[in-house]
Amino acid sequence: MKAVTRRSVLLATAALAAMGSRGSAAAYPERTVRIVVPFAPGGPTDIMARLVAARLGERFNGTFVVDNRPGAGGNIGMSLVSHAEPDGYTLMIMSSALVVNPALYKNVPYNPATDFTPIAELGTSPNVFLATPASGITSMADIVRRAKADSKALVYASPGIGTTPHLSGELLKLAAGFEMVHVSYNGAGPAIQALLSNSVPVACVSLPPAHALIAGGQLKPLAVTSRNRWFDLKDVPTMTELGYADFVTDTFQSFLAPAKLPQAIVDALESAVLAILREPVVAEQLQTNGFEVIAHGADGMAQRIRDEVPKWRAIITKAGINPT
Repeated sequence: MKAVTRRSVLLATAALAAMGSRGSAAAYPERTVRIVVPFAPGGPTDIMARLVAARLGERFNGTFVVDNRPGAGGNIGMSLVSHAEPDGYTLMIMSSALVVNPALYKNVPYNPATDFTPIAELGTSPNVFLATPASGITSMADIVRRAKADSKALVYASPGIGTTPHLSGELLKLAAGFEMVHVSYNGAGPAIQALLSNSVPVACVSLPPAHALIAGGQLKPLAVTSRNRWFDLKDVPTMTELGYADFVTDTFQSFLAPAKLPQAIVDALESAVLAILREPVVAEQLQTNGFEVIAHGADGMAQRIRDEVPKWRAIITKAGINPT
């Protein structure tokens, strides 16, 4: 009897220790936490991730590092995270591609509703149509005129096929009745560099990676896709103001983990990141970089996924984009 009791105690102790390492936030994190960003450095998701990683490191007294895994419109990074161990040491900050890609690709290696654990919705940012001073394009009307004069002469860059900036360009073509050539880049950073080097005359990207270059005069903003004008770009019209009805698109940033992340770790991360976003200095820094802070918890993030998958499927169908 004593032997059985001793064995039971040992098994219980081992089980508790294992559960503590996997499911308890008390000692979390005990090693480096990787935050996967499925895009190249320099884009809006990367900007958000680096700010969040640094602040989480301070709050948890641990190390949170950003791991950029670009490719396939974000599918490579999302697939990696969806198959990772749900132990809290592989997390992800992801853009709207999370909910766009299921309608864009025939074989998406994840299900946005079941293969991830939502932690928080971080923020959103409008897309912005851009040109360089050297292009001679100073308005959206200039884009339309040039494209209608020669559809093959006007090229526009985006951060990737199926990103909300790409879909914004496709919606513009539909609404204005013209064609222009789309060039897909592996993230907003490379798309902006192509614009700055005059490889392309026009680009549409999310506002954050372009914001400082707009302020410095290197890039000319033509229009934003938000419902209202951006707070420090008061001279830049919205697409709706220019006569494009219901032309409101944005890029949201989400904080997720692999499915079945223990609730204790979900709660700890959700509480920490929401507190970070509500710090006035952080909110101001994000706004200055082109983000509107949302700070919704896990439930809000899950609802956004449910709402946005059918929304973007309808837009992609309307634009006539066939899944690849």
